Amino acid sequence: MTAATPPNLCLFDLDETLIPLDSDHAWGEFVIRLGWVDETEFRRRNDAFFESYKAGALDIHAYVAFATAPLRERGPEAARAAHDRFMREVVAPAMRPAARALVDDHRARGDRIALVTATNDFITAPIARAFGIDTLIAVRLEHGPGGTITGRIDGTPSYREGKVRRVEQWLAAEGARWRDFGRISVYSDSVNDLPLLEQATDPVAANPSPALEAIARERGWRILRLFE
Repeated sequence: MTAATPPNLCLFDLDETLIPLDSDHAWGEFVIRLGWVDETEFRRRNDAFFESYKAGALDIHAYVAFATAPLRERGPEAARAAHDRFMREVVAPAMRPAARALVDDHRARGDRIALVTATNDFITAPIARAFGIDTLIAVRLEHGPGGTITGRIDGTPSYREGKVRRVEQWLAAEGARWRDFGRISVYSDSVNDLPLLEQATDPVAANPSPALEAIARERGWRILRLFE
């Protein structure tokens, strides 16, 4: 008898990897456009958190408390309506054919696919659906009575080493482990995802930051540019 071919696993980062923007930061700019916040102060803090993220020094709990404040003030119905507009006006125009084709190619190969992002699930769940990706591993927002967002994170945040832990939790729930896969592809633009990229047999620096590109070249990793 011939041994069955082991399945393959493909993990995609989202921001600046599958879309040429940071959806978390872009949502903050969108909230400003809606007039939900004081423009000057909110942009100052949003930009500061974004710079901390790029430097690998983000206090993700403080950021989530800040970023979800406008949602907590407006409530679930207004939040959903605003996100529908965000998808139409910001995200959909940023979804490029090359990124869609990449996801579709891995799906056609029969790979097990997940979107693994440090952006929260309120922002990213509709984006995952738009790419046809069923499994989303994102920062889970804690919800209180009536589905209200509390401003806290539920469980381990999927940020830096937390992405590895969250993927392992997902695989364990599916009865699987890293070693069960014949090939593990990980696509990311950010050095923040180095812990996850190091789990891959096929790490891909997709539209990489200068820091990640330097590491990728040093280690001989594939570099992919979906956006110019």
